[in-house]
Amino acid sequence: MPARPFPFAADVALRTLLLIATLPLLAGCRSLAYYGHVGHGQWSLMRARTPLVEVIEDPATPAPLRDTLTELAQARRFASTRLALPDNGSYTSYVALARDSVTWNVFAAPEFSVAPVTWCFPVAGCVPYRGYFDPAKARREAERLQARGYQTWVGGTAAYSTLGWFDDPILSTMLGRDHDDPVGVLFHELQHQQLYVRDDTAFNESLARFVEQEGLREWRAQAGQAPPDPGPAARERAFTVRVLQLRDTLDEAYRQPVAADAMRAAREQAIERFRAWYRLQRQGAWHDDARFDAWVEAPITNAKLVPFGLYDRWVPAFAALFTGCNGDWPCFHARTAELARQPAEDRAARLDALLHADGPTP
Repeated sequence: MPARPFPFAADVALRTLLLIATLPLLAGCRSLAYYGHVGHGQWSLMRARTPLVEVIEDPATPAPLRDTLTELAQARRFASTRLALPDNGSYTSYVALARDSVTWNVFAAPEFSVAPVTWCFPVAGCVPYRGYFDPAKARREAERLQARGYQTWVGGTAAYSTLGWFDDPILSTMLGRDHDDPVGVLFHELQHQQLYVRDDTAFNESLARFVEQEGLREWRAQAGQAPPDPGPAARERAFTVRVLQLRDTLDEAYRQPVAADAMRAAREQAIERFRAWYRLQRQGAWHDDARFDAWVEAPITNAKLVPFGLYDRWVPAFAALFTGCNGDWPCFHARTAELARQPAEDRAARLDALLHADGPTP
């Protein structure tokens, strides 16, 4: 797909003003200072875009980057022609960032609850985080929330979607060695443009995660590449399950009619049991996989547990839905859109039924 002409500056400015009222990235603050921060961050990204074809053809582009971007350009076409994802100007440009993350999200939860603080917007709905383009601003927001008695966690992100408001670029942060396959990330973010349900982060992220995984599998198959090594994904699932068990344990502890000191002691004991389990894995089958070391060794708070489960809760349900469509992507997108139109409780019940289905569900 050839790179499309970028909007005139005035159009980008107008879209930026509209965007600050809708993006989930903005996560609900109504202060003009915050709006100005995210508006400036988005504007800066849009101004920095270079058409992908120009970067690929530039003799100064390092060969490894050129090869990666060439593959991503091919995957971008595949996303529309095979996966039936939006055919637009997104991911036909590139932005090199002098940082490891594009945004930093602040998560918060009360000291004695695993229920997250949420921030809401009229269009995008409510999300359990607040995003910043500047890590210092994210840390200051975390400190402000801590002063109000909340536990917090700040996590960097490699990519995000503007939900079709802009032609999103490929970012250098998407290409890091320790990140997910950038082809899968591209499919993930395009799915957010395809379908987004306000106030339902688990639906949106699980759907995008399924499209990422299945799309990447099909991409590698048609390209004659080996399928992804199942080992890392299996360990990630096992780690996530254990973290969710920890969250459930803490939730139960917080519901007990005991004093605050007793709940704190129960929390520390549960966290130490989790760390002991992790140390056993690292001494055994996970001896060569250090991906989770930093997360485990750093302080573990209620807020730090919030993202787990949001990104994969319904992935098996969407896999069942895809199987029911016999692997036909237009059928799959039509059925997910039908799910999106249902009331939240009905949608969750349908997904839960798909989770526990013994065979393909039409």
